[in-house]
Amino acid sequence: MNAIKNIAAAALLASGTAIFVPQTSWAQEPEAATALAGSRLVGQGTLRFLGFDIYRARLWVAPGFDANDYAARPLALELTYHRGFSGEAIAKRSLEEMRRVGSFTPEQAARWQQALQAALPDVKSGDRLLGVYQPGTGAVFRMGGRVVGEVADAEFARLFFGIWLSPQTSEPALRQALIASARNAGSPP
Repeated sequence: MNAIKNIAAAALLASGTAIFVPQTSWAQEPEAATALAGSRLVGQGTLRFLGFDIYRARLWVAPGFDANDYAARPLALELTYHRGFSGEAIAKRSLEEMRRVGSFTPEQAARWQQALQAALPDVKSGDRLLGVYQPGTGAVFRMGGRVVGEVADAEFARLFFGIWLSPQTSEPALRQALIASARNAGSPP
């Protein structure tokens, strides 16, 4: 039965829309499990631009997660890239998207741009980057089982993860795919 669900999920991913597949069809991957103990995978979707797949996003949340208050609990967001980007380009685009979520000063923007460029590696097709949100602390970025960077700024982290989880996101369909089963995240599996 799981094989059928996985085939159906692959077909939906290829169809060109952000999707949600019930969490029972995925196994929690070791990196997310290690990075966020007790978390559950609650959704996934694919970001597309002009018909091209950019990345697949998957969201793990801690017990008690509420999508309406995404910044209150730890979470992990995994991006599997379908094409290559420089860390500098990812950082620049991230700041543009963070402006949709909330305002910040030019000084914060400069500081965060520099911190993101230092924290985010260049990526190529197939690379998986895991961002771990730590409320009140900041964000940690992992790749290949190791920490590749972190930004110890709570406001930065709230706005950064808001790129995907805030109601002000530029990709509301992807947000819905990521949080679709989050209302049950506090319940036992």
